[in-house]
Amino acid sequence: MKYSKATNYALHTMLHLVASSPDKPVGVQRLAEAQGVSPTYLSKILTKLVKAGLIESASGANGGYRLLRRSVDINFLDIIHAIEGTASLFDCSLDHPSTCLIQQVMVEAEEKMEQHLRDKKLSDLVEQMNRYKASATSS
Repeated sequence: MKYSKATNYALHTMLHLVASSPDKPVGVQRLAEAQGVSPTYLSKILTKLVKAGLIESASGANGGYRLLRRSVDINFLDIIHAIEGTASLFDCSLDHPSTCLIQQVMVEAEEKMEQHLRDKKLSDLVEQMNRYKASATSS
């Protein structure tokens, strides 16, 4: 299984917003430069994150994007679903009775993965980054 590059950029963008200043808007140009991606491409990703209710867009001279929710309330799965959608990763294409054993295994695996991603919050990563920075400066 492979997530799209858009999901990669969305996760990094959201982490950037959480780590920099969750309440202060960050411009698309700055977000794009931080990842080395075009602002036009990133804007399309940001639009999906806005539609999912994860961030909001603020217009004007000091405009940009900022979190709509608290960072402790944003998990990896929210971001992945905003970009990739919520369709199942596996769909048995054979004409079986309604209980395909292979489908059951795949659904169970997907549910475990989704639970893991649901448990991982962006705020946890920021705490981890801060601990790393603190230990690097004290060394």
